[in-house]
Amino acid sequence: MATEEVKFQPKDYKSDQYVRWCPGCGDHAVLNCLHKAMAEVGVAPHNMAVISGIGCSSRLPYYMNTYGFHTIHGRGAAIATGVKTARPDLSVWLITGDGDFLAIGGNHFIHAVRRNVDLNIVLFNNKIYGLTKGQYSPTSDRGFVSKSSPYGTVEDPFIPAELALGARGNFFARVIDVDLKNTTEVLAASARHKGASVTEVLVNCVIFNDGIHKKIVDKEFRADRTIFLRHGEKMLFGKDNEKGIVLEGLKLKAVTIGQDGYTLDDVLVHDAHEKDNTLHMMLAMMSGDMPVALGVIRDVDAPTYDEAVHQQIEEVQAKNPIRNLQDYLMSGEIWKVK
Repeated sequence: MATEEVKFQPKDYKSDQYVRWCPGCGDHAVLNCLHKAMAEVGVAPHNMAVISGIGCSSRLPYYMNTYGFHTIHGRGAAIATGVKTARPDLSVWLITGDGDFLAIGGNHFIHAVRRNVDLNIVLFNNKIYGLTKGQYSPTSDRGFVSKSSPYGTVEDPFIPAELALGARGNFFARVIDVDLKNTTEVLAASARHKGASVTEVLVNCVIFNDGIHKKIVDKEFRADRTIFLRHGEKMLFGKDNEKGIVLEGLKLKAVTIGQDGYTLDDVLVHDAHEKDNTLHMMLAMMSGDMPVALGVIRDVDAPTYDEAVHQQIEEVQAKNPIRNLQDYLMSGEIWKVK
């Protein structure tokens, strides 16, 4: 007798815990999108583990009706790696912020990505330490005034995409907290990707860094200042998709179709599956007069760390009859004392 397939709903992933984020915090939207994405992908709640470090965003495991572990500052990636390696059957999610992941946790971040551990990493980037009440973070812009930089920072920030791709990352995406539809779509794509996936979410901190992403997220000019990339589609943006991205020499350029001799045929087609990450890096780093790239920028298949570990164990076991410590101690040259 065939068993009926269980179809999960977003509510199946919600815990009974009161959500303790400030009203208006962008984290609420991301949590909502994660519930919807998991229902879309169909991962059973009991087959999912949500790991986090320390910070406002790292409270998220409490709000998931799944396995969860609220760990220590910056060490979420190390613990998530252990979970995935020990239980490869689980869909493992790592929830973190720009302070937790790119400062004290930076080393764990780059190596989890380099190893290509099958983790779904969601990086909440509000460019501030919110939980500790408003210090500048590794992604705060040069000159940013905060409680720990009253005269402005004198250092340049990390750009998460640059770190992820520089660490040989195979999946990188970027979304904004106010765009629920596309955030849900990207989180679902992250869940389907085998290997380390990094999704940067530009979130607003209404208390300590309100409006930090205002220049690109406001509906008034979002269409002109962002471009949502989809694999196999033309790189078009603008309110009427009247603008596009072209390659001139070794640089990307934003043009208006029908002006200065540019036609639709000149506009690049996004190839998220291209193994060479040169163009992906260029897209992810667009700023200034160029639109900020959103969507799945890179999505490439590659061997995963956790699968390789288990494959290696099986290969060694097939060649070696020793299965336990007793077998090992009684092998080779031994003596019996009578």
